[in-house]
Amino acid sequence: MFSVNGLTVDFTGTPLFEEISFQVNDKEKIALVGKNGAGKSTMLKIFAGLQQPTHGSVSMPKGVKVGYLPQHLLVKDDKTVLDEVKTAFEGVFAKQKEIDDTVAELDKRMDYESEDYAALIERLDHLNSEMSMLGGESMMGDIEKTLLGLGFVRKDFERKTMEFSGGWRMRIELAKILLSKPDILLLDEPTNHLDIESIQWLEDFLKTSPSALLLVSHDRSFLDAVTSRTIEISLGQIYDYKANYSKYVELRKERREQQIRAYENQQKMIADTEDFIERFRYKATKAVQVQSRIKQLEKLERIEVDLEDHSQLRLKFPPAPHSGVMPVEIEGLTKAYAEHVVLSNVDLQIKRGEKVAFVGKNGEGKSTLVKCIMGEIPYDGILKIGHGVKIGYFAQNQASLLDENLTVFDTIDRVAVGDIRTKIKDILGAFMFGGEASDKCVGVLSGGERSRLAMIRLLLEPVNLLILDEPTNHLDMRSKDVLKEAIQAFDGTVIVVSHDRDFMDGLVEKVYEFCDKKIKQHIGGIKEFLEEKKLESLMELDKISDVAVDINDDVTNVKEGRAEYEKRKEEARAAKKKERDIAAIEERIAKLEGDLKQMEERFASGECDVALVETYNRMKKELDERMYEWEILVE
Repeated sequence: MFSVNGLTVDFTGTPLFEEISFQVNDKEKIALVGKNGAGKSTMLKIFAGLQQPTHGSVSMPKGVKVGYLPQHLLVKDDKTVLDEVKTAFEGVFAKQKEIDDTVAELDKRMDYESEDYAALIERLDHLNSEMSMLGGESMMGDIEKTLLGLGFVRKDFERKTMEFSGGWRMRIELAKILLSKPDILLLDEPTNHLDIESIQWLEDFLKTSPSALLLVSHDRSFLDAVTSRTIEISLGQIYDYKANYSKYVELRKERREQQIRAYENQQKMIADTEDFIERFRYKATKAVQVQSRIKQLEKLERIEVDLEDHSQLRLKFPPAPHSGVMPVEIEGLTKAYAEHVVLSNVDLQIKRGEKVAFVGKNGEGKSTLVKCIMGEIPYDGILKIGHGVKIGYFAQNQASLLDENLTVFDTIDRVAVGDIRTKIKDILGAFMFGGEASDKCVGVLSGGERSRLAMIRLLLEPVNLLILDEPTNHLDMRSKDVLKEAIQAFDGTVIVVSHDRDFMDGLVEKVYEFCDKKIKQHIGGIKEFLEEKKLESLMELDKISDVAVDINDDVTNVKEGRAEYEKRKEEARAAKKKERDIAAIEERIAKLEGDLKQMEERFASGECDVALVETYNRMKKELDERMYEWEILVE
């Protein structure tokens, strides 16, 4: 299909990659992987003809059609979705015009027996065959199938593209690329703006597509499902594996272990040989052996261990300041845009220290509820933010809100205050912006680097409620793992809005499903949620037709007998009292733990007063009793 020959890209004297070569074959599905900033997006731009390498070349056969989806897209037009997607069929419309012109010419002719007339008939047959090959006959069906697969509904087809958010406009561009049926597909993070159902549809489409594919994605499951070859870019070099992503990780580890063993064995042999030469260099009886060993070392092909990029994001959220027991309480909240109701009469309570996930199709109200919590948009109903709650918010488009004209250092310097300003260089280094990287302009950063920079701003002030809306978009695999570990270690409350299956597994303890204007609570993590829904993967979530109900169904809306209603009302009242008791006990436990810690510090400094020991033992006993009481109430 095409070949890469000695490709080198050098921006600032340090090569992004150097003298790399490989070949892409027909219908091959390849994953391009590597850390953020390794050069994956740059390589796709070169293949798309949008950027020139410093040295080397990309050889493609004449007439090869390339479809390229970038990470960031700027589109300004006033076409409808349908008209915009139809531009993918320019060849079809051109061919239809030829057919119409030929039919018009035949209508004017009367010389039915002439050779010219026969030639026109033959030309019309040929044009119709070409039209069939271009897919003209099934054009509207293909458009509808693709737009529906990517999450649009039929009423969206006639809406102006300018009415859609950046994520949805990216879907329109993706639809155009897929419908144009290119020979080579270059997709840079295509799943970032897709919901779970659309990701599944795209997986199925790409697996059966006859196009060759080069794919950049940080979704492990997506890569495994679609690709069968993995090319890693690391420290300017490439490593080519004939395997999907999960197998590549195993093979990469095995290859490095083998390299290290072979290198160590060779180094031992070299040391032994050099020792022999040194010991017998001046002995005439050993002269032949010494010369033989010297020549042996000169001819030896030295084993080298591949360099590894050990730079890694170091992320730790500051300790969470103390907050009220209920950071977020929502009762009867309704949100509508004009006539379109997004959320209807929903109730929600998130307790201090909980880590919860918001899941569901795009458009079901996840980001809308987050904006309500942040006070960015008006709503009807009651929404209370708890006492002492300090929110750290990472918006879905956070990375794109950065000023592209500022440097990395200036971006942080402008928001840092107090002593933290003296530590900016250290903070940037922990986020892999050390040295010259801190002087880079934001405009030249990759999507992942921008996300890391936006994440730094979250760390400049201690918070106790983290709200993360699609935080893993553009982050590489290792950075996602580091972020996940940091959230797990965070002692505050966390709300995560994400479609990333791997990221949420083992991270959250409660799942809120958004569906049909309601929210349904599921106790447990993602695995438990899938088991409860009888699903094998999160991708099946949007395929079921369950109608989610409010998490605190109002019993007065349920047709029950009066006795049953009164019984449930009393149970609800008792449950509320237990919740108040639990909150009071939690506050007492926090106070006891703080006092005991102070006493232990006094013991450690050598203080050992009898009265202090007695007080310590009494409070320790009370703590045990309160903990037992808390467990009983919670159960």
